[in-house]
Amino acid sequence: MGKQGTLRSPRPKPQDGNVALGMKDYEVRCSDTLQGSDPSIGRRVLGGGNHWGSKDGLLHGLKNDSGKVSSCKGVYLGKKHTWLRRHAWSIAFVFAILGFLCLLDSLMVSISGSLYLQISSTTGKSGGHEEDNPAYTSEDRPPVQMYNRLLSLASNALVEKEFKQEKLGFWEEPYHQASKWKPCADRKTPTNSEKPDKNNGYIMVSANGGLNQQRVAICNAVTLASLLNATLVLPRFLYSNVWKDPSQFGDIYQEDYFMNTLKEEVDIVKELPPHLKSIDIEAIGSLITDSDIEKEAKPTDYLRIVLPLLLRNGIVHFLGFGNRLGFDPLPSNLQRLRCKCNFHALKFVPKIQQVGSLLVKRIRKYGSRKSMLDKQLLGDFMTKNPSEEEDAAIVRGPSRYLALHLRFEVDMVAYSMCDFGGGEYEEKELQAYRETHFPLLIERLKNTKPISPAELRKLGRCPLTPEESALVLAALGFKRGTYIYLAGSHLYGGNARMHPFTSLYPNLVTKETLLTPTELAPFRNFSSQLAALDFIACATSDVFAMTDSGSQLSSLVSGFRTYHGGGHAPNLRPNKGRLAAILSENSTLGWTSFKDRVRKMIEEGQRVRVRGHGRSIYRQPRSPECMCKSQ
Repeated sequence: MGKQGTLRSPRPKPQDGNVALGMKDYEVRCSDTLQGSDPSIGRRVLGGGNHWGSKDGLLHGLKNDSGKVSSCKGVYLGKKHTWLRRHAWSIAFVFAILGFLCLLDSLMVSISGSLYLQISSTTGKSGGHEEDNPAYTSEDRPPVQMYNRLLSLASNALVEKEFKQEKLGFWEEPYHQASKWKPCADRKTPTNSEKPDKNNGYIMVSANGGLNQQRVAICNAVTLASLLNATLVLPRFLYSNVWKDPSQFGDIYQEDYFMNTLKEEVDIVKELPPHLKSIDIEAIGSLITDSDIEKEAKPTDYLRIVLPLLLRNGIVHFLGFGNRLGFDPLPSNLQRLRCKCNFHALKFVPKIQQVGSLLVKRIRKYGSRKSMLDKQLLGDFMTKNPSEEEDAAIVRGPSRYLALHLRFEVDMVAYSMCDFGGGEYEEKELQAYRETHFPLLIERLKNTKPISPAELRKLGRCPLTPEESALVLAALGFKRGTYIYLAGSHLYGGNARMHPFTSLYPNLVTKETLLTPTELAPFRNFSSQLAALDFIACATSDVFAMTDSGSQLSSLVSGFRTYHGGGHAPNLRPNKGRLAAILSENSTLGWTSFKDRVRKMIEEGQRVRVRGHGRSIYRQPRSPECMCKSQ
């Protein structure tokens, strides 16, 4: 797969029902807005659609009106001309303002397209976050839109909203109970079990996947070392042909801080002692792969399978180790240890913290706001003595921003088997990708009856498109000027898919557009380190929105915000099945109804809940082992 988004899609001719794009379409929106404020003035000033914005059209409309009053034609015409002379400057001023707005809208759309072109091209060179595959090249094509009517309604709603001063509740968590939960996984209690004097051996872990899969593996390894009373060797990261990142633990996390934070519970060393380094671990039967341990195994499975090997050989090596420890049943001290590892022990190295702080400050316009999330992720790198330029920006106040994890990569899109409105070309393209990259899926489909794309969408199994994500944000009331940080940038379809999004929300930024090439240079070809910057920008945002709550980045970021956010770090998590049901009424649904149903869906997902049985404690840390609740 090559780079995507290297060519810009040609701007299509506007069609009826399409989202307003460019100057001509904005004229319709200007008309609708003005008419909405005063219907009589709107009809009188703007005239018919064939005479919009022209003096002749205005006079023609007035002449037609005057013809209906034949009994006083002369007097009426005189009054009309007198009225025109008296209000000529006012009319000219109105048209000048409308023309400026239209020109501004056209310019913003053009800038947004150029911005996304830059996003697509730069990320193809630098790599994305841990769930991004290398950029996928596709032919330049016209914008793909599935919900033209709703997009048009959303565009009109955003224009009207710009002139209204109203408070948007989704910048804050809606429930006061959220602030009652406090971080306490690092607390010391009399019930904490001390390390036994005798050690059973050494545990090595080679973790696969990207940044966030590796993070989960690290914390599970710490928990297992405690369970088996073993010494943990700092985990290693396997090189992947997908992410192509040679980064190791010390390139991403602070080793000494990690070891010191957990030293009271687990012995951790940087490398094996000399007498074990030359041992052929596979030859002695101590190499354990994912096929030897079932997914989300119970502690008893490790005591039964792994402990005898550890006692016999003094060492075991977990190769792969992806999601191999379940969440329940697990003793409370081990559950607490897993939380302590994830939320307290793993600190990014200063290099990542420093550039991450630059990223956050530029999104916030050098705002001086500091939160617990800032402290946990950025350490001492937030501005202490701002420069004159930064100080001037602080006077204006920090900019709030929304971070969006938009999961629409080609592998996810192809594997879903869903239809995304791209027609026959897209269908053939995705099928070719499946045949190349998912041969097992193709074989399975030959022996089973496939579920129709419509049914898959109804079941909530289809990734949200950028278009659907923009509609959700518009329904929630986020204004057109909202600053949006996009985590990762390798999106299937490039500009063709992002055009509906950027037409509604042009202020879209990424790490590649906020940081200079020189600042990004140390992270080139290190996708996990780049992913750490995305993690920071998402976790410290004022609002974090996700399109797939099951992804590792979304799960870990939302859990981190819940744990350290103090009840002031809202997460927006759509229910894909419910959203699909709402969008299925696209042809008839009014904007008010759409808005109300989407808001209800999001609000229900924000309710304060204690972690359920078997649920990820990384994503849902509200539990007695991880957080403490005040009365």
